[in-house]
Amino acid sequence: MPWIYLAVAVVFETVAFTALQASQKLTRPGPTAVFVLGYGAAFYLLALTLQYLPAGVVYAIWSGLGVCLIAVIAWLLFGQTLDGPAVLGLALIVAGIVIIQVFSDTARH
Repeated sequence: MPWIYLAVAVVFETVAFTALQASQKLTRPGPTAVFVLGYGAAFYLLALTLQYLPAGVVYAIWSGLGVCLIAVIAWLLFGQTLDGPAVLGLALIVAGIVIIQVFSDTARH
């Protein structure tokens, strides 16, 4: 169950950050509300996750996946560019998460 909490926390964080971009400096009420509620839900789920998994692993996965998803969303929705080094960096982040999951005993609390 903690992995589900963490996955949903990543989704909420990604949606919240996307809403932050759409809020135009917190001047649009709808996206601003999504931003606040999304981060509230994300942090609540992170708190649940931390009951079962080590903080370093949780934060590495949450932030790493969030960075990658937000970069892709910014590229798709907001037309922001990703050059070769950016794509390589995102791939390395994903590789790091896979290494933690597959090879590290740290992820098994």
